[in-house]
Amino acid sequence: MISASPSTMTALMKVSGLSYRYPRSGRLLDSIDFSLYAGDRVALMGANGAGKTTFLHLLVGLKKAKTGKVMAFGRNRLEEADFVEVRAKAGFLFQDPDDQLFCPTVLEDVAFGPLNMGKSREQALTISRETLASLGMEGFEARVAHQLSGGEKRMVTLASVLAMEPEVLLLDEPSNALDTDARKRLIEILQSLPQTMIIISHDDDFLAQLATRRVCLEGGKLSELDAVVSSEPDVGIA
Repeated sequence: MISASPSTMTALMKVSGLSYRYPRSGRLLDSIDFSLYAGDRVALMGANGAGKTTFLHLLVGLKKAKTGKVMAFGRNRLEEADFVEVRAKAGFLFQDPDDQLFCPTVLEDVAFGPLNMGKSREQALTISRETLASLGMEGFEARVAHQLSGGEKRMVTLASVLAMEPEVLLLDEPSNALDTDARKRLIEILQSLPQTMIIISHDDDFLAQLATRRVCLEGGKLSELDAVVSSEPDVGIA
């Protein structure tokens, strides 16, 4: 079903006049307006270097906009302290899983977020085990994350994000470097999740099976493309 975003709805995240400039390369994003509504699965498209990852970083305060406004979850976000809550509610899946895995074991990696959100150790471990099991990763708790395959690392990083129970998922090239089976598995898992999403990917088929809206970054401008209908999964979880 195509996700609707009528003017009567309140956006979960909204940017107005957002601009960002790298000191040496000049302006990258130029006065961007964008709204994300509950239920959206937005494909964020564009050439390499267009600023797609930078745009996601600006949404969660990992980079600071030069001009413009970021509204997220009902509040204007200005300073670093404002974005702490945003990063808890908008889970960011980095392009490279190794950038997100830093604890000795899988279970500790997944529990890190819930612990930082104030959960007790017992609560965090329970949430983490349940999240890993829901992704088919039961039995991986004691494994060393950096010794896992690329597909296994991707599932662990997704578990670490989902364990924080975010409202929004920001997914940066989630299918990157996955083999065919791991890619199919990831598609079905993402299709089953209730979260609103923004997905960066150069894999058109991957986006076709997930996205309800498409936007494109080109020349520093963000344009809305035609809405799309996500496809039904073609395989089950192996």
